[in-house]
Amino acid sequence: MTVELNQPVPDFTAEATNDVTVTLTELKGKNVVIYFYPKDNTPGCTNEGKDFRDHATDFSAANTIIFGVSRDSIRVHTNFKAKHEFPFELISDSEEALCRHFDVIKLKKNYGREYMGIERSTFLINAEGVLVQEWRKVKVKGHVEEVLEAVRAL
Repeated sequence: MTVELNQPVPDFTAEATNDVTVTLTELKGKNVVIYFYPKDNTPGCTNEGKDFRDHATDFSAANTIIFGVSRDSIRVHTNFKAKHEFPFELISDSEEALCRHFDVIKLKKNYGREYMGIERSTFLINAEGVLVQEWRKVKVKGHVEEVLEAVRAL
């Protein structure tokens, strides 16, 4: 079952850094930003994470929790998170369950090679658990500010 705009997001549970188990229903009462990105330690993904990091207190002030998601392992995530001092948890989705839940696995092309990978996407779930906004095919520059603006409008 995939998520749909303006509908409650079906519950999910996922493993994240710092031995955190993320269960959506346990986050009710808080807004949740989930951003999907292709791979740890790549330029675009690092910059996106840093942008969320640099605005983390603004999101927190707006009753919002941030989670980053890629297919990297918890070990790789832990190093990536520590290296860039991300104040939010990174979810490991090596089995692509959460990626399928949010329909972010897409056909991608790189240097003439086609493969299935994560399309950079961000989802905003309100405090009642409803998907209120989604951004797909995200361009990193200015994106986090746009998400923050949407959070503040809730």
